[in-house]
Amino acid sequence: MTPGLVTASYIGATILFILALGGLSHPESSRRGNLYGMVGMGIALLSTIFGVVTANYPILIGGMAVGGSIGLVLARKVQMTQMPELVAILHSLVGLAAVLVGFANFMDPTATVDLSHSEKVIHQVETYLGILIGAVTFSGSVIAFGKLSAKISGKPLLLPGRHWLNLGLLLAAIWFGKLFLDQAATGAGIEPLLLMTVVALLFGIHMVMAIGGADMPVVVSMLNSYSGWAAAATGFMLSNDLLIVVGALVGSSGAILSYIMCRAMNRKFIAVIAGGFGTSGGTAAAATPGGEVVAISAEETAALLRAAKNVVIVPGYGMAVAQAQHTVNEITKALRGKGVNVRFGIHPVAGRMPGHMNVLLAEARVPYDIVLEMDEINGDFPNTDVSVVIGANDIVNPAAQEVPDSPIAGMPVLEVWKGETTIVLKRSMATGYAGVDNPLFYKENTRMLFGDAKESLDSVLKSLTSYHQM
Repeated sequence: MTPGLVTASYIGATILFILALGGLSHPESSRRGNLYGMVGMGIALLSTIFGVVTANYPILIGGMAVGGSIGLVLARKVQMTQMPELVAILHSLVGLAAVLVGFANFMDPTATVDLSHSEKVIHQVETYLGILIGAVTFSGSVIAFGKLSAKISGKPLLLPGRHWLNLGLLLAAIWFGKLFLDQAATGAGIEPLLLMTVVALLFGIHMVMAIGGADMPVVVSMLNSYSGWAAAATGFMLSNDLLIVVGALVGSSGAILSYIMCRAMNRKFIAVIAGGFGTSGGTAAAATPGGEVVAISAEETAALLRAAKNVVIVPGYGMAVAQAQHTVNEITKALRGKGVNVRFGIHPVAGRMPGHMNVLLAEARVPYDIVLEMDEINGDFPNTDVSVVIGANDIVNPAAQEVPDSPIAGMPVLEVWKGETTIVLKRSMATGYAGVDNPLFYKENTRMLFGDAKESLDSVLKSLTSYHQM
């Protein structure tokens, strides 16, 4: 394949990646966006294999076979509830690849043989930054995977003087960078490069360990951005224009998403990174309940839904854990068949990663036009007869507005309590991921439907269908 054809293929792949990002910005076009991305990646791989690679094809094919097999197995076995963990661990692989490519490139004696002195310095800076960003991405993503999969506690690790520790690690990375550039000019530099890698790994671990459960969606999008910049740095190391452009696309889109997520949570991005807003993971019931709760049965829930004209369903991580999205869709179809106006209210940080609830509802084939964002639905709650909260907690917590010193104070939430009746489906009175009590549970117009969300909703659906058949 000629260089010109490779360049043309890279341009085509880049256009497809841009179209993929545009398609993924809306549920209705997300499938098309995924298709664009897959085609673009296929073109990029084929162009690189047949137009850039010149040797070691058995190793290349073997690596692709192993990696492709692992990806195929994971795609078939990973549950939708495990998608946040999968995304986190995939980010770690991007970071690890950047580190390995950086070291391989540095130790390759032919990598800089044709470069002038200034070009060599620029190349060494690219290598250093690529390994630095890759190492932070790798270790941070591994910790994020552990927290999201509950292998590591969701509580933040708030060490004394943690901000000074972060500053010290940053200064150490800068110092080792100076040593690396000085030594690399004489053909050495592996020692400061290795020491910087250790520092970067420690920084990634401490950065994510200091962030609490409520801020994990921001962490996922932030690590997505880091993985993009790591890929871009790798592109500079290898003089690969496609890697540079694609890495910049992923890095910038991840940064924008992180900013949007921080706004949705009333967080400052720098503060989240520094662990300043770390919150504990909720696993136990509140020690001092804020009042008495009123329980409701599945049959009574079905009766309220039958009598309603306007219903808003608010899904949360509990729906994902129970895998209740298909039952929710069946209930939605049953109610809409009887003329009930059913819509969904989606908080930007519902679940464990951006878009988590949208993906689950799309999987269950819930119509896109009735799935609304928080800003679109919040003004309609005063006119809502029944709001059904399925396994959500922090995103419907009025403490964000009513308790100034709450860990979630100022965070925009879905104001379900303004409707006529709110039904909350939960296993118990345990707090949410932010670890704070929810006054919503004790309000006069709130009813609690306790139990597994899937089993409870199956009972509600059975009651609805049996009544309709009478």
